[in-house]
Amino acid sequence: MKALQGLAWLLVMQSAGELLARGLALPLPGPVLGMLLLLPALRWPVVREPVAACAGFLLSHLSLLFVPVGVGVMTHLDLLGAYGLRMLAVIVLSTWIGLAVTALLLRKPQEGGDA
Repeated sequence: MKALQGLAWLLVMQSAGELLARGLALPLPGPVLGMLLLLPALRWPVVREPVAACAGFLLSHLSLLFVPVGVGVMTHLDLLGAYGLRMLAVIVLSTWIGLAVTALLLRKPQEGGDA
């Protein structure tokens, strides 16, 4: 029952994010705003505990969430054949850039801290 309550909280936060994004014409997607709304809400046990139960359930069934992606790839094999090498290059390059930025930020001394 708690997992369903957690899913309800996640959907409420996503819907609130969608309302904010569309109502205020913000340049951020609704689900991103919903996650930003969820972050402070997780301080309250009434939100945190059901969301934790829902997250545990989703993580235990994570492999099922890859099925739609696999079906999508299979239905678009022609695009993968045409643009596969370019997509691979973009994925590898963006991953390397992300890793490099993360490494540089982790090595950067904190300003005003006890370094």
